[in-house]
Amino acid sequence: MDTSNYLMVAALDFGTTYSGYAFSMRHEFKEDPLKIHANPVWNSGCRQFMSIKTPTCLLLDKNKEFVSFGYDAENQYAEALLDGEKDDFYFFHRFKMNLHNNKNITGDMILEDVTGKILPAFDIFKLSIEALVSHLTQTLQKRGTGVKNDEVRWVLTVPAIWTDTAKQFMRTSAEEAGIPADSLILALEPETASIYCQYLPVEKLHAEQTFAMTKQGTEYMVVDLGGGTADITVHRKAANGQLIEKHRATGNDCGGTSVDKKFFKMFDEIVGDQMMRSLKEEDPLAYMDIEREFEAIKRTVVTDKKGKVNMTIPVVALNKKCQLFHKKDFEELVKMSKYANEIKLLGDKMRVNADTMRSVFRPSIDKILSLLREVLSNRQTKGVSHFLMVGGFSECQLIHDAVQQEFPESRIIIPEDAGMSVLKGAVLFGHRPDYIKSRVMRYSYGIKTNLPFDDRKFDKKHLVVMDGQHRCDDIFSMIVSKDESVDAGTTIKRSYFTPYKHQDKMDFVMYTSEDCNPAYVDDESCCLLGEATIRFSDTCEERRWVDVEYVFGNTEIGITAVDRNSGKYISAKYNLIEHKQRK
Repeated sequence: MDTSNYLMVAALDFGTTYSGYAFSMRHEFKEDPLKIHANPVWNSGCRQFMSIKTPTCLLLDKNKEFVSFGYDAENQYAEALLDGEKDDFYFFHRFKMNLHNNKNITGDMILEDVTGKILPAFDIFKLSIEALVSHLTQTLQKRGTGVKNDEVRWVLTVPAIWTDTAKQFMRTSAEEAGIPADSLILALEPETASIYCQYLPVEKLHAEQTFAMTKQGTEYMVVDLGGGTADITVHRKAANGQLIEKHRATGNDCGGTSVDKKFFKMFDEIVGDQMMRSLKEEDPLAYMDIEREFEAIKRTVVTDKKGKVNMTIPVVALNKKCQLFHKKDFEELVKMSKYANEIKLLGDKMRVNADTMRSVFRPSIDKILSLLREVLSNRQTKGVSHFLMVGGFSECQLIHDAVQQEFPESRIIIPEDAGMSVLKGAVLFGHRPDYIKSRVMRYSYGIKTNLPFDDRKFDKKHLVVMDGQHRCDDIFSMIVSKDESVDAGTTIKRSYFTPYKHQDKMDFVMYTSEDCNPAYVDDESCCLLGEATIRFSDTCEERRWVDVEYVFGNTEIGITAVDRNSGKYISAKYNLIEHKQRK
């Protein structure tokens, strides 16, 4: 990437529940790195407040054309539903998690909208990113910055725990949304939050005691709790202001929306999942009212709260469905359920025992604590006692208290405006992409290859005959191993030759593995990542060599290959293909 001519960095935080953008000029970064502009004018309409982020939701018309994004999409869809025009629109929300732990991410993957109508996932992500870019462009025009499109360096945030295929899906979506490929870098969410906190003055870190985060040798755990994922890593401050990753990124789908799922499970237990599915598909306005109400009240649930937690529910819509499915109203079904003593109804108010509401959070909190224990059990993290908690869900008091109780010797650091630390840190990362000195590999990476067969070393099921020679196929030829620490931009060189005469192309088929030392690419732990191809314009009888350079340690993998005969080279990204075993 040419770094010399950019005038501005613009970062997009494409979140599970909320999205936003921030930017700063190159000269501003040099004068005051924290002079970062976030958009303060996502008008939420009827909710009477201005917001720095907007809900990640997209509204399309029946022709699949873009209508609106964010609060506008929510409000316009609500109007359409009130006007009885449900079938004239597609409404997608909270769809980012479809890329988490998905081993079948392809270019033609589909998503369901709230009512079950389907469209290609790629279009939904592309149009959503396009909407964020368009809103930012309008903001810059109003400000009169005079910055041209080719003078912007774009940064797109992704969870560190995502697969390479999921990250590639996001990059391709962004490029299709109009962001030039050579002006776009991906940033890993816990890393950018960590970078942001390096710049914060001590009093804005809200630690229980003074914590020298910027001191060389300081180690701390980054706990990024967003809407969808918990993303955890450990950093050590190195010389020259850089950060060294001490433990590979670890995490799970125990972000804020996992609590929502547990809450809706309570409704399923009272009225049945079939009825709740019907409510979502046929009366999505009522379903989304419950979602939004819970989103608002879940911030108020604290450890020592006594009595009841009150929330407003769409009681008319619920009663209508309950009568249709059960010939009883919602209150009767609550009294017949196991929650009879824990939930009371009064008009459109549902009053839930505080203990019951806390139990909704428990599975997610237990998962987060388990992840923290897993990270701390590694010898590389011995002595780490400071937890930097960032992301919107990190502001939940129940989580702070649970972490403090589980790790009484630890110190919790919550930066001011924890929900914005990923986004603002992404802007800083855009100005200085070399901030992370080294990363720990989350997987082993290798190329499928073959070797002369040796029955003392190889499994006979992999025996093949190539040009009259007995060879062992499907060998996992290691490039870099899981848990290996790799400096950013590390180049690893390998050479391969053609096994057949007159071979006209060579495929580099890359696999990942959960194991540190896999033997074959069809081992249970292995997944196909993708392939790049070099084609030969002329063929020959002799063995032909290709020299390959792999680049690791960055947020994305790079590859270049050179044909020794012709000097021709390719620079390739791995194609978006099914991320599964190739048998």
